[in-house]
Amino acid sequence: MTDPFRTFALRAAVLAAWRDSPTRLREDAATEADLVAAGYRDRLLTELAQNAADAAAKAGVEGRVRVRLDGRELRIANTGAPLDISGVHALTALRASGKADPTAVGRFGVGFTAVLTVSDDVEIRSTTGGLRFSRSETRDALRECGIETFDGDPPVLRLAWPIDAGPDADADTEVVLRLRADIDAEALLAAMRAEAADLLLELPALRGIRIGDAEFTRTERELAHPALRESTITGPDDTRRTWWEYRAPRARWLLPIRAGRPIQAAPDVLRAPTRSDEELSLPALVIADIPMQPDRRRVLPGARLAELADGYADFAAALPARDRLVLVPTPGFARSEVDGLLREALITELRTHPWLPIVTPRAPDGVSAAPDRSDPALPDPDSGLLPDWDSAVGDSPVPLDDGLFAVPIMQSDGRTRESVTIPQRVSVFADLTEDLAIKLADMVGPLVIPELSGQAQVQALAVLDVHRLGLARIAEVSGGLTRAPQWWREFYAALEPYVVDPLSTEELGALAVPLADGRLVTGPRTVVLDDQLAEPIPVHWARLVHPDATHPLLARLGARAAAATDLLCDPALLAELEQQPDDDDLVDAVLRLAVYADPDALPDWLHLVELPDTAGDPRPADELLLPDAPLAALLVADAPFGTVSTAAVAGYGARALRAVGVGWDFGILIEDDPTGPDHDLDGERRWWSTLSEDPPRLSAVRDLDLIDDAAWPMALRRLLDEPRTRRLLADPVGYTPWWLRNYARIDGVALGRYRHPEDPEFAGLLPDFAVDGFGRADLDALRACLADPAAITPELADVLLEALADAAKTPAPETVSRVHARLAAAVDHLDLNELTLPDQVRALSGAVIAAADALVLDQPWFAFALPQDRLVVGEPATAQALATLLDLPLVSEAVTAEVVSTGRRTDWSIEPLGVVLRQLWALPPQQGELVLHHDLRVRLGGALEATVSVPWWRTETATHIRLGPPAQPR
Repeated sequence: MTDPFRTFALRAAVLAAWRDSPTRLREDAATEADLVAAGYRDRLLTELAQNAADAAAKAGVEGRVRVRLDGRELRIANTGAPLDISGVHALTALRASGKADPTAVGRFGVGFTAVLTVSDDVEIRSTTGGLRFSRSETRDALRECGIETFDGDPPVLRLAWPIDAGPDADADTEVVLRLRADIDAEALLAAMRAEAADLLLELPALRGIRIGDAEFTRTERELAHPALRESTITGPDDTRRTWWEYRAPRARWLLPIRAGRPIQAAPDVLRAPTRSDEELSLPALVIADIPMQPDRRRVLPGARLAELADGYADFAAALPARDRLVLVPTPGFARSEVDGLLREALITELRTHPWLPIVTPRAPDGVSAAPDRSDPALPDPDSGLLPDWDSAVGDSPVPLDDGLFAVPIMQSDGRTRESVTIPQRVSVFADLTEDLAIKLADMVGPLVIPELSGQAQVQALAVLDVHRLGLARIAEVSGGLTRAPQWWREFYAALEPYVVDPLSTEELGALAVPLADGRLVTGPRTVVLDDQLAEPIPVHWARLVHPDATHPLLARLGARAAAATDLLCDPALLAELEQQPDDDDLVDAVLRLAVYADPDALPDWLHLVELPDTAGDPRPADELLLPDAPLAALLVADAPFGTVSTAAVAGYGARALRAVGVGWDFGILIEDDPTGPDHDLDGERRWWSTLSEDPPRLSAVRDLDLIDDAAWPMALRRLLDEPRTRRLLADPVGYTPWWLRNYARIDGVALGRYRHPEDPEFAGLLPDFAVDGFGRADLDALRACLADPAAITPELADVLLEALADAAKTPAPETVSRVHARLAAAVDHLDLNELTLPDQVRALSGAVIAAADALVLDQPWFAFALPQDRLVVGEPATAQALATLLDLPLVSEAVTAEVVSTGRRTDWSIEPLGVVLRQLWALPPQQGELVLHHDLRVRLGGALEATVSVPWWRTETATHIRLGPPAQPR
């Protein structure tokens, strides 16, 4: 048998050492037992795979491992460099390794002890020769050399014997383990299959591991970023696990990939390079060559763990922008001392290096040059932070504070460009949208891109001391900006989705708002909105938002809605007009707003606006007429009106000028809650005295006293044709109808002395209103300006009393009676001392008689006894009021009466005639006796003495009725 590795000499040396020093034998046995029982108890495949990886790396080939079970023999074959003399020395040395670099993966070092966890009979078959380790043969060798005092299990891997067997044909080395009887072979293979995928990640020299029929392979491909590689582990049934790998100066970092995007790794352990017992909670797997204890389970004290973080920020920068926060350690308790040190180092690395993508402010107009790669202020071109400049043409490095530069990078979606910088210099706004990002980029300094601003991502950024930006800070910063109004509208639109509750509304309380006059003010609650304006109007008396900046968000934040009409009704405008009515800017703003206003709702004091007349002299608007104004033809010759300049008409239009009081036709005065007759209206105080209380609103046609008497038919036509004035004519207690009734004259007769042609109440007493061109609807609209039976005013009462005393008039008795009743009903609101009583009155017969001969009928049955040409008749219920009004006596007080005939006394309820009379005349239930006469005679006394025959009479106790024809006078 050949012995290419001179194992005989190695055995002789070891046995001599044991024979000379029994303590050494016990130490070797104890050391090996400890390694088997603790250090390498579950690392069989791991240690053999490390050896296979070393062999493949040394030979420069793709490493492959095959594990198969042949009966009770477990065979682990690999490709790569075969066993050599240094490897044999390492195998038998127990405490030494054959590796040249003490920080590299061991090649047949103490880790090979793991084979003893399953076998006491081990063979290594290589193309260069083979070895065998056997516990039983070692025990025999001890006896042969006279060492019989050792009563324990001798070490297995200190003595090697040569064998002639070689590896399988497709392998360079094969380890054959004869399994002990207590080893479950299938369970062992299952455990190996569970490790295989991790080993392919940890040992890049290996490309495949086959365990029984289960095959695991690793494939790699380049990614867009040159520093990233993608590794895919394919297992049985085509199961796949994909990782992105970044090689930092002192570690390899791997992120699992799901649905094409990196995700944080589950809690793991330090891999040095294979799994250790140092538990980690890092977002990525770390594989590092770092000093470990001999069993490679724990880090050696003093290991420079913080150095593993070098380049970690570059790893983050290499990821797509939206995925970079995956690498930020999440807050939590460290799982081990090593974990705590590494977490702190990674966070420090991320905080102090540029990798966090920020929104790039838009370059000024005209800037479109590509950056200079040689600029010393930029990162090293080989650092992986610089982009492909061809894709970044049009963007330049953005200088930040303290000489820091942000580097332009194209996003994967190609929509916007971004830059990277140090997290400690950056702010983040939660749930940032693309629209708001564009606006904030040049307001608040470096700002994290929208893709990294979700709530969970904001928490991750807090670990890096990234400042969290709130709405209050945005509002504060907005106050120092100079932007176009349209920019502000877009800014408000971008902010609107974030105003969701009272707190967010309060935070934006100091938001800046551009005004129509060019000012920028603080606080939406202090401004007014008018979304109907199509142009910016410099309103100085109110904080009017520029129309190009108007947005519904401002209303949600407390801005008051104010249409042009509201702005022109603002008391602040009145104060300015009273101080400077001829200020050009003020007048310009008022007239430009007036175009959009409701003329009917504008205050009368807008006439304070001073405008130039045709001579260029400034005059209040209400003293001016528009050229060709219809009102001009209706005025008296000396009316105090001028004509507004044609330049003002051309500049603002007739609508705006009329709105502020420049005359076209009749002007209207409007005031809410007036406090007295102080509006310079003709006869206003007299009209006010007719009111029972102050009106809630004063609406009156102005300057009626300036209408020429001859023009009143045409003036009434103008009042009726204009809807604003037509409405005022219908108010029976309003100023305008009152003035027209008393002072407007047609054919010399006041309008209030005309009756509506279809009103019978005053027929025969007042003239009909009959003017050519006035139809039924016009007459109805003028009803409150004519004599109104339902509203007997002092003026109308005088007119009616005069007409009743006019013998030339021939009203019907019914008309006379109804007019007397209307007058009597109005006594309570008439001042009788101011009425002019004529010397004559109208009797029931229609005759005009002297007041001294007249009696007011208060009891109807006296009408059967007295002459009709002495009776003044109204309604019995108001007879006393009529007597008071006319200063006449009542009949019942001036004339006495006594029934002198004798009749048959009966009762209303038993007399058939009584029943018929009640039905015929609809009489109410009658009280007292019913007395029936064949000839009912009554004797009169007092103002009239006579005995008369009457058909009916009432006394306090009885009702008398005549049944027969009246008796012949005697």
